[in-house]
Amino acid sequence: MKINTALILCAGYGKRLNPLTLEIPKPLLELKKITMLENCINLIIKLGIKKIFLNTFYLKKTIFDFIKNKDFQVDIKIIEDGDKILNTGGGILNMSRHFRENDFLIFNPDTLWSEKYFDEINRMENFYFLNKLNNILLVSKKELSFDENLMGDFELKKNLLKKNEIKSFIYIGCQILNKDLFDRYKIENFSITEIWQELLNKDKLNGFESLNKFYHLTNLDTFKKLKDF
Repeated sequence: MKINTALILCAGYGKRLNPLTLEIPKPLLELKKITMLENCINLIIKLGIKKIFLNTFYLKKTIFDFIKNKDFQVDIKIIEDGDKILNTGGGILNMSRHFRENDFLIFNPDTLWSEKYFDEINRMENFYFLNKLNNILLVSKKELSFDENLMGDFELKKNLLKKNEIKSFIYIGCQILNKDLFDRYKIENFSITEIWQELLNKDKLNGFESLNKFYHLTNLDTFKKLKDF
């Protein structure tokens, strides 16, 4: 099987990057003369994805104009959160109502995505379908993070994620989910971590280890360091 749909989360305020994000949404910040969002879209295209959905709320017209003026060779649809921001979980659920596919990729555009992730994401997708999963998160060891101040999220044991005191793995912003996980949720403001926690409680949150160096646009200090890197 093959995933043909990817979502990109673009609605957030990016407050930790103020004052840069007072006029520019975080996905449109540039590193090496290319926006974070464009890096993400280029990887998705390379993965062979047919449709991309991205959600907007904060500075939504800026993102709309960016997509409109770029000639991306893929079908991109922009879904607005509405009158109120929906957070990650609500935003994903809202976008998922606009396509039929049950399994889909989700990307955070504040990771510096590149072609080096191509093989890992393909292998994660194969693992997902081979094991008939309904969720899987791409994670890496804290030691691989460019931002040394990032805290760990999970422990990883035999492709199962755990919450304990060690937390030596970081979620790096790419996951595969199935629509069934959202069955009891409404389109409203909620975090995807609520669904993660439900799965953790059942020992059913899956992880796939990335061995790549992890570059993430955490805050203004990290952005400045990456600009000079």
